[in-house]
Amino acid sequence: MLYWSLVALVIAVIAAVLGFGGIAGTAAGIAKILFWIFLVIFLVVLVMNFLGRRGPTV
Repeated sequence: MLYWSLVALVIAVIAAVLGFGGIAGTAAGIAKILFWIFLVIFLVVLVMNFLGRRGPTV
């Protein structure tokens, strides 16, 4: 538990530096790009999962 709280603290400090440092627009742009990339990856994996399923073999 202590480990995860320290990880959250480090992430919060990094987010504060990015937010207060004037490069928040750049960080937001990167976040938007990553969102779309992971959304596409999610959809591809979802489609592959449905296409890969087959009925029970007898």
